[in-house]
Amino acid sequence: MKTDIIKIDTEFIRLQDILKLSGLASTGGMAKVLIQNGEVSVNGEICEMRGKKLRNGDSVRFGDNTLIVEAEKA
Repeated sequence: MKTDIIKIDTEFIRLQDILKLSGLASTGGMAKVLIQNGEVSVNGEICEMRGKKLRNGDSVRFGDNTLIVEAEKA
């Protein structure tokens, strides 16, 4: 299992965007398919909303990969 910290400097990041940013999905279309197929979970629950807003402390899991959202300090 691999865990990565994804730092954001905004209030939130959308689920499809974090998958692209992390490289787990190469395109927005691929991210959409992964999410709609129920292959991605947010905070331990399957999430099929590609526009789901992720904030500081949220976690995303896809396969053996976990992403943790961390807001940069102002």
